[in-house]
Amino acid sequence: MAKTGSKSESREARLAKALRANLRRRKAQSRGRDEDRPDDEKGELADGADKDETSS
Repeated sequence: MAKTGSKSESREARLAKALRANLRRRKAQSRGRDEDRPDDEKGELADGADKDETSS
């Protein structure tokens, strides 16, 4: 049964490593998408909506 514990630990380590790699990849993709957008689209929509409503 000792092997089962080490298998479990190695599986958890592999999964943790895969999750970290996935997070890094997703962050890089998000940064790439942000760079492709024009500056006027990078702002938050909620902030722009509030400003328009209060200036009316």
